[in-house]
Amino acid sequence: MATSIDDSNGLSVGQISFRQLADAMPQMVWSTLPDGAHDYYNARWYEFTGAPKGSTDGEGWNNMFHPDDQDGAWKVWRQSLATGEPYEIEYRLRHHSGEYRWTLGRALPVRAEDGTIIRWVGTCTDINEHKRTAELNAVLSRELSHRIKNIFAVIGGIIGISARQFPEMNVLASQLQGRVAALGRAHDYARPHSELSAPHGGPPALSELLRQLLLPYPALDEGRVAIEGDRVAIDDRGATPLGLAFHEFATNSIKYGALSAPEGRLRIEVLSKDGNVVITWIETGGPVVCAPENSGFGTQLTEIAIVSQLGGTIDREWAPEGLRITVRVLEERLKR
Repeated sequence: MATSIDDSNGLSVGQISFRQLADAMPQMVWSTLPDGAHDYYNARWYEFTGAPKGSTDGEGWNNMFHPDDQDGAWKVWRQSLATGEPYEIEYRLRHHSGEYRWTLGRALPVRAEDGTIIRWVGTCTDINEHKRTAELNAVLSRELSHRIKNIFAVIGGIIGISARQFPEMNVLASQLQGRVAALGRAHDYARPHSELSAPHGGPPALSELLRQLLLPYPALDEGRVAIEGDRVAIDDRGATPLGLAFHEFATNSIKYGALSAPEGRLRIEVLSKDGNVVITWIETGGPVVCAPENSGFGTQLTEIAIVSQLGGTIDREWAPEGLRITVRVLEERLKR
């Protein structure tokens, strides 16, 4: 079915069909000429903005954006016009009520057989409620994290006060305070983050992240934990979900696995090859462990972190000598 639109007064059957389809959509639909001049908006656009028909043609559409978003929208749009790359940006669009609502703008070029762009067709989707919910969740997450870290600080303070009453315990108290502080640092990588709260100053390498996560546990100082293999660069994109997963592995090990036994040992191997990263968690010397009958909340969290957030896989092998966990992810997913 033809979907071309021109600026002539007559309408072809294809044009009528396109406009009927566009008006039936819950999204705002628009199109531009090859140079980016807007020449069509569907009924949803006018309903949302309350703008008089034709008043946003040409470059008039830019005045509908929040003043703080106009330069950014123009920059991304000009980049797409110059390169033919798909257009995608979030901006605040003026609603007919006068409120600015967050909107996702997208557009793709329509090309002739020779590859020449003959038109751009785009959509605007109201994501304001989703944006507000995400912002609220981020605030709640930061508040919860702040309270948890305050608890770590209080515990460290209690240990310090107790040590002053019993000077002979100073060495032990210092070690305990260090481990509590390490738990606080590990917590930063084992909780959800927004763009604002992400720990950008964290460890630049996967092996260092794993070491920091295991610092609270005596087994590391005792030489019963080994982290071996390739150096893999990460930032907060990979550190947060990996931190969540491996913090859960360590917690389970200190409760039930190798880290709960004086003779237990843990080896973590990191292998990077052909764009893939394989991390193997190998426990030995601990109590005999068996696969749980039901999947607990911790297991669900690790699945969300590795599979949903990083697009990887996670396999568990309940061997007689100890638990073996294999995590596989694309290396490109660990950094922005």
